Amino acid sequence: MFTRITLFLMTNIAILAVLSISMRVLGIDQMLAADGIGINLTGLLIMAAVIGFAGSFISLAISKWMAKRSMGVQLIEQPANSRERWLVETVRRQAERARIGMPEVGIFDSAQPNAFATGMNRNNALVAVSTGLLQSMTQDEVEAVLGHEISHVANGDMITMGLIQGVLNTFVIFISRVIGTFVDRVIFKNERGFGIGYFVVSIIAELILGVFAAMIAAWFSRHREFRADAGGAELAGKQKMIASLQRLQQYQQEQSDMPGELAAFGISGGLKHGIAALLMTHPPLEARIAALKNS
Repeated sequence: MFTRITLFLMTNIAILAVLSISMRVLGIDQMLAADGIGINLTGLLIMAAVIGFAGSFISLAISKWMAKRSMGVQLIEQPANSRERWLVETVRRQAERARIGMPEVGIFDSAQPNAFATGMNRNNALVAVSTGLLQSMTQDEVEAVLGHEISHVANGDMITMGLIQGVLNTFVIFISRVIGTFVDRVIFKNERGFGIGYFVVSIIAELILGVFAAMIAAWFSRHREFRADAGGAELAGKQKMIASLQRLQQYQQEQSDMPGELAAFGISGGLKHGIAALLMTHPPLEARIAALKNS
């Protein structure tokens, strides 16, 4: 994981450096200064990166704690019955096959069949299933769902999505501040500090750009779901994985009952239509089933 984080951070630092150099070579810095805007683009890029990645990493660092609190997850520390023993042993067996540390295992109260995995470290994660999932699925189907979530952990999806979100946050903050400053200085003719035009336009631009960033993050998330399905099929069996997704089709609904940051790591992400489909964290179940059948 350390190597993955290091390479990803180095790549994005390089991107920021290239952007900064390109803006100087193309004369954008000079052009803005000549128009009286005078933005320190390099400094703004660094500030945006610090803010963008800090928020993403803080969210990732407290993800397990937030999941336990927001979903009321009851950890299985000492299995109280055969079902809990089976859950823990299945997760342990799959974790060993995936070569990751044993995750914490928990159950949360929800009538909706669902499950999720979270945590900053692939060797210190949390896998939780809903009471609705345990009641509505067979043991083979639950095993496949657990395999799907273990695959998320093994693939490092939590840290990868956190890093992607950090990059998106950086560019949203940077571009919205540039637009706000341009409007404030050129249109509102403000020559000192930052006026009302800067704050209003920056906020509006950040909201609009934030929607586009969310669409990009959702696209990455949907791609990642296919990989987790393939991993679940490898750990539990292809037919079991297909059967679990077919079972979820019977309970598919418009909205997931999990918070947004957890819904992205659930087995089922709800159902959306129209433009809202671009914000779906999960591909349609039909597409996931077809992908498995054709693999």
